[in-house]
Amino acid sequence: MYSETASIEKLLVSLIKMVGKNNEKIDELTKRVRQLETASQEKQINRVYSFIAEPPQANSSRKEYARR
Repeated sequence: MYSETASIEKLLVSLIKMVGKNNEKIDELTKRVRQLETASQEKQINRVYSFIAEPPQANSSRKEYARR
């Protein structure tokens, strides 16, 4: 009986530790996602817009114009 109770207690302790570690990982992932979302929003706010195709520079070929 004692060994069964001790085994169940050890099992519960290990499960609690596993759940705790998983919660820490989830918290870290959640924090990282929030950081990435904030960085993305800041980048969109500070974004500088430009034309997709700018006129070709003097002495440039049409091929260079297409690469821009």
